[in-house]
Amino acid sequence: MSTSAESSPAKPLAFVPETRFGVWFLATEVWRVHVLGVALDSLQALAPDLPTGGTILDIGTGLGHSLGALAARFQPERIHALDPDPAFPAKAGASLTTCPVPVTVHRTHAEAMDLPDASVDLVFCHQSLHHIVGQERALAEMFRVLKPGGHLLLAESTRRYIHSWIIRLFFRHPMHVQRTAPQYLDMLRAAGFEVRPDRVHTPYLWWSRWDLGALEWFGMKVPTEREETLLNTVVRKP
Repeated sequence: MSTSAESSPAKPLAFVPETRFGVWFLATEVWRVHVLGVALDSLQALAPDLPTGGTILDIGTGLGHSLGALAARFQPERIHALDPDPAFPAKAGASLTTCPVPVTVHRTHAEAMDLPDASVDLVFCHQSLHHIVGQERALAEMFRVLKPGGHLLLAESTRRYIHSWIIRLFFRHPMHVQRTAPQYLDMLRAAGFEVRPDRVHTPYLWWSRWDLGALEWFGMKVPTEREETLLNTVVRKP
């Protein structure tokens, strides 16, 4: 069961809609298992002591595949699902209906949330920050709505991946705001988050490489010196 809450930012915010291919890909098993599922496993491994219960905010809910996974893994009392796509509630309808915990729908931008200060225990931002033009403003909002001691679980594709030919061909992003993994970590620190080195993971997954892992399949070694394609981190609001 879900409820809806909408806000109208005073200043129009940019929204870059996904391509048809992108919308299709988000509904595939590859996305659910090898992207979303693997990211959640990585984030929980980084911080196995994350508390359960409370309130979760899901940034960029999309089709809603994250909702059931978050409910199963963290047993929250409520989930806030946020996405600026005007068609978001309809696209995520099945996931909203089947989620075992109450979900409040927020059809708005991460840069201008309609949530009170210090009102959520955990923010999940999976493959969403690189879609946002005002990234600093969005992180400031995430910091604002988190309770002291709350955590942000961030899984993000970096500039290296977003600027690759395969992503440019099939997907759509604001290219001028893409960042490297160290730049994203610096931005998190500037927003006030506590960043611990032992809670940072930069996997080099097959789907994040320009060749989709083909060279490794043919026996070539994975480069040890590289610009990272992915960043997973769990950071805390002091």
